[in-house]
Amino acid sequence: MTAPATPQPGPTALATPRPRTPLATAEPTSRRLRRAGNTIIALLILVVLLFPLYWMVNIALQPGEGLASTSWLPTSPGWGNFSRALSSQGDSLVTSLLVALGAVVVCLALAAPAAYGLAQLGLRGARTVVFGTLITQMVPGIVIANALYSAYVDLGLTNSLPGLILADASLGLPFSIVLLRSFMVSVPREVVEAAMVDGANRFTAFVRVVLPMSRNSLITAGLFTFLFAWSDFMFALTLNTTDAVKPITLSMYEYIGAHVSDWGAVMATAVVSAVPAAVLLVLAQKYVAAGITGGSVK
Repeated sequence: MTAPATPQPGPTALATPRPRTPLATAEPTSRRLRRAGNTIIALLILVVLLFPLYWMVNIALQPGEGLASTSWLPTSPGWGNFSRALSSQGDSLVTSLLVALGAVVVCLALAAPAAYGLAQLGLRGARTVVFGTLITQMVPGIVIANALYSAYVDLGLTNSLPGLILADASLGLPFSIVLLRSFMVSVPREVVEAAMVDGANRFTAFVRVVLPMSRNSLITAGLFTFLFAWSDFMFALTLNTTDAVKPITLSMYEYIGAHVSDWGAVMATAVVSAVPAAVLLVLAQKYVAAGITGGSVK
């Protein structure tokens, strides 16, 4: 006796692919179009933002002195404008470099302990102090410069590198305190207590434990302090009455007034003064990104 044959599935029982609906194909296409549109808009914004920088470099590379004779592309670039800029602005560049680096050292030396105390020591009124620190950044620079001038005259700090370093350090001090505190709040207290159990005192634990953990925030605060001091014009103009100490911003101001018709040399001076800050930003960009977001997660 034979087993009954198994019935074979008919054509209607076979699995058939589901037809694509217009919505299923329209969603990826619209997403791609939206992404392409956003990319084009971003590129247009980038071109608009970078055009002044390109035009500055373009004029600096062309030997002509007038804007009317400047072409859109440097077809025959030359370095004559840069040689003139360096010969006349070299001392001012060194002065600005010394002032900016000194301001970074002073600012971090004051901001790091202050931020640690506000973040880890449980001080009363710490939030009020932080709020007051933020309020100080709303005071106009000319008000601070005028107040400092009379004090600097009594202390003999006018027309001096230490005086300009202290003044420029105050530009980045409020920002550095707030930034470092926001990161040091997230440092586990157990780590500091473990170091103190092993024999370290509070200062040793701060130097050997907290500061290495806050490296990204320290680099970020130092970078912004450097940029504030490098681009400072108000203190350089107010606290210096002679040519003994002349940062690049003040020197460029005087140079433009004396060479207003020589735009090639003026733009070359601007390019030279922008190079140190641009190089520093490129080298420290990954630390800046980590330092700014470091205190956002606990």
